[in-house]
Amino acid sequence: MKSIYFGRGICGELATAESMEWLVTNGIGGYASGTIANLLTRRYHGLLVAALKPPLGRTLLVSKLDETVDYDGRTYPIFSNRWADVLVEPHGYRYIERFHLEGMTPVWTYSFGDAQLEKRIFMRYGENTTYVFYRLRRATRPLTLVARAMVNYRDFHGETHAGDWVMHAKRIQQGLRVGAFEDAAPFFILSDRAAINQEHHWHRNFSLKKEPYRGPAVMEDHLNIGEFRITLEPDETVTIVISTEPAPSLDGEAAMAERHSYEESLIALAPHMPVRLLLAADQFVVKRPIAADQEGWSIIAGYHWLRDYGRDTMISLPGMLLATGKFEEARNILKAYSKHVSQGMLPSHLPDDNENLIYKAADVSLWYLEAIRAYIKETNDIELLGELFPILKEIIDWHECGTRYHIAVDQVDGLLYAGKPGLPLTWMDAKFNDWAITPRTGKAVEINALWYNALLSMVEFARALNQPYDHFEALAEKTKTGFTRFWNNERGYLFDVLDSPGGNDPTLRPNQLLAVSLYHSPLDPKQQRAVVDICIRRLLTPLGLRSLSPDEPGYVGHYGGDAYQRDHAYHQGSVWSWLIGPFVSAHLRVYKDAQAAKSFLEPFFDHLSEVGIGSVSEIFDGDAPFTPHGCIAQAWSVAEVLRAWREIYAFNSDVANS
Repeated sequence: MKSIYFGRGICGELATAESMEWLVTNGIGGYASGTIANLLTRRYHGLLVAALKPPLGRTLLVSKLDETVDYDGRTYPIFSNRWADVLVEPHGYRYIERFHLEGMTPVWTYSFGDAQLEKRIFMRYGENTTYVFYRLRRATRPLTLVARAMVNYRDFHGETHAGDWVMHAKRIQQGLRVGAFEDAAPFFILSDRAAINQEHHWHRNFSLKKEPYRGPAVMEDHLNIGEFRITLEPDETVTIVISTEPAPSLDGEAAMAERHSYEESLIALAPHMPVRLLLAADQFVVKRPIAADQEGWSIIAGYHWLRDYGRDTMISLPGMLLATGKFEEARNILKAYSKHVSQGMLPSHLPDDNENLIYKAADVSLWYLEAIRAYIKETNDIELLGELFPILKEIIDWHECGTRYHIAVDQVDGLLYAGKPGLPLTWMDAKFNDWAITPRTGKAVEINALWYNALLSMVEFARALNQPYDHFEALAEKTKTGFTRFWNNERGYLFDVLDSPGGNDPTLRPNQLLAVSLYHSPLDPKQQRAVVDICIRRLLTPLGLRSLSPDEPGYVGHYGGDAYQRDHAYHQGSVWSWLIGPFVSAHLRVYKDAQAAKSFLEPFFDHLSEVGIGSVSEIFDGDAPFTPHGCIAQAWSVAEVLRAWREIYAFNSDVANS
């Protein structure tokens, strides 16, 4: 496993130490996250953001621990806070000697004279339980650690201005039981050894540096609910446990060993895959009880603020689950979504309680068919295929005759049309108020590449089940013939959208890559190469592909500013890391050069040490130096790097065996 570690040159500089974020998760939607500097910079940071309605209902319960160390007659604060006047006080990050990831567990090493204190933060799988584990690695005399617990109780999107809010804490054996208000879920702050002093003091006007980038400046309050004090001798440990469970295990050593064992089991499932990305992928895979099915699964689209979505799930599934050996989870997800197909469409996300499902995407059902194709190829699960086949046929039938939002096959050219004013239906779905920034109404190129791929996949499915397939084959042939309309002779690549309200749209975007990268391509080899080459020249960056060529009107090279500016840049130039997967697949198909294809993935391994430590960011600026933005950890970004890596590995194996 490639080490990710930083010394004093990174940890001791505030600008870098507060810009690099860590993330640990619990497999049910809860997480803990913060910065190397232990400085809150987002509303989404906290030691326990619990999923009270797994995998959702995410609620900030414990913000942080403010720790000080008494050693050899001196007091050292090892925490940092930024206040409303932009003052940072104290500067605890200056005592960090080293930060590294142990698997996906963040580890801080602090030094004070000849003493060295180590801290780890991790979560127990399947529980809203966070462990903060300290060990005095080196010292010549006792060291006293004091940790003050800062608590809260709010939706993770919110902010707290406490006023005269009084939380009720109760001393219990080895800790505190906290009740934020009458109907709030109780939570517990416990320790295996520390002495506890109960407190109730609001610390007001924490300033969150990252928040103005996404909207108005945020200042909020956190409550010091108690102090945990312990004197450690060399090599002694102490654990502070934060949990919604009334009686979590307080054995930090055993809990850490359990976490290590779990991560080792993930690595064993896919021994040929990059370990760092395997562990990163697991952070998105969550248990999701659905109705009577208590063993459901889903995929969180991104941390910190995204939930599980249909499109993200289907695009992510091959890399996130199949490439990592999680076939049962993949099977479960495919079955779960099949139960909610309506008029040939999949919902934007699975149901929560009694909410109405939303159907507003033209591509999710088609990505679903591709995910099933990939799953069947990997597992040969004919039983599941037989169970799903009538639903898949229904999807094709509805698209052929017409479903919501004018999604229907044009009987003249066999191409799939989709569009409704003000409602973007493709993955480029940014909106500002009622303005669809990239509506792409008409016959979008990747939608029709997916449609053609789906039809030929149905031919394969029908053959495997000894079902009639002539109709699917005929539809595919008509679509392939119609797809020739996408070829733009003047520019030498594909139109982005045909028959849009403004005519055929020649805008150079990366969507045409899908016509090369998908398992079934409607293009001839010469056209495939032309598409790959133009994407290399105008769209490729080290960390993905631009969503719009810099040569096009409306290109925005920097993602930032207010909500309008950010939404406008989202698909108008911002680099999307997930697109490296289709690009690598397309490049490998055209050039058959595994070494070259692999080289396009190498920058991502350096990126693992940059922002969301150990994971891949959602988007980047379109202009150099390609600064990362959006979610610090994005499911389809991680998944597509994994899928492409595995495709290259399989290609090399096929060549070696030929």
